[in-house]
Amino acid sequence: MKIDKKTIEYIANLSRIELSDQEKEVFIHQLSDILSYIEKLNKLNTEDIKPMAHSINTTNVFREDKLELPISREDALYNAPSTMGVFFKVPKVIE
Repeated sequence: MKIDKKTIEYIANLSRIELSDQEKEVFIHQLSDILSYIEKLNKLNTEDIKPMAHSINTTNVFREDKLELPISREDALYNAPSTMGVFFKVPKVIE
């Protein structure tokens, strides 16, 4: 696909940016190169290629879900800087 100055001006207008004539010429060549490369990629045969979400084939490693005794209330409150009965005591955050 060939990019012309009119297309660059249209894209710049959509992007709400101002481009100098020199910048427009640079972008004409850069966008043309990018689109020509994409055209090459479109010519590749991808019929037997499966879609993928990530480039590395990974699997989740799950641990066995074992039932264990919960931590006791005393152990949970042991290192708390301040407690009030069976609760953590924290500074007031709402006035």
